[in-house]
Amino acid sequence: MEHQVFVPVPADDLRAVLRDPARVARCVPGLQQDADTDAGPVSGRLKVRVGGSTVTYRGALAVIERDPGHFTFEGEGTEVRGSGTVKFSVDLRLSPAEDGTRLDFTAGATADGRAAGFAPEAAAAAVQRLLDRAAGQLGAGSALGDPVAEAEEAEGAAETGPGFVEDDVTEVSASLFDTEVPPPSLDPFLAGGFEELDGAPRPPAEAAHARRTMIGRSAEEVDHAPPRGRYAPVPAPATTTAGDSLRWIAPAAALALASAVVIGRALRRRR
Repeated sequence: MEHQVFVPVPADDLRAVLRDPARVARCVPGLQQDADTDAGPVSGRLKVRVGGSTVTYRGALAVIERDPGHFTFEGEGTEVRGSGTVKFSVDLRLSPAEDGTRLDFTAGATADGRAAGFAPEAAAAAVQRLLDRAAGQLGAGSALGDPVAEAEEAEGAAETGPGFVEDDVTEVSASLFDTEVPPPSLDPFLAGGFEELDGAPRPPAEAAHARRTMIGRSAEEVDHAPPRGRYAPVPAPATTTAGDSLRWIAPAAALALASAVVIGRALRRRR
């Protein structure tokens, strides 16, 4: 079977795509590539619709460059749901034309299984439709370029761009513990420009130490300090001493004695 397709892309751009198997795989319509790269970059599942039937094949495709304007595609596949096989060969010739390139396809195939039962007209129409879509993808792929190469070029340009200046860099290594710690800003009596405050003389060292202790304490002091506020411990209830007990015994004894006297007098009067 012979078929022609015009692509508005220069022949050199099409050759660049055909020489890259990974870009060729992206131009095959409906190809689901396998994760296993041992079978080749152009391998996987291809769903083909012929008439009212759809057949899915698993296989691989090889691209052979005969000369700069002549490429051959050879492949074979096996039905995913069945035992049928198909082998095909497609010759592609690139002919420069006005405002583009003419693609001349010459295809041939041998098949058994379900493909053998298709009508020749339906099979030819399916192949032509597949070649038209592949040619369109081939032209679009050449216009987009190679994404991997473009990414590498962009990365190289970013590293050595217009603003890139290569200069000697002096390694600076300093320990965190060697850094000078500035004094706390809350203490106005530290050395450094505060000789007097509001006309008053500088307080003695004991007062400065007490003020520094009230303003901020060290981490060790904070760790050992008792908690405050809502997390402070609840004090234990105070115990009753002996003096408090004796203080209540005397009034109670006096009250009991007065009650006994009153009751005794009442009994005597009744007699």
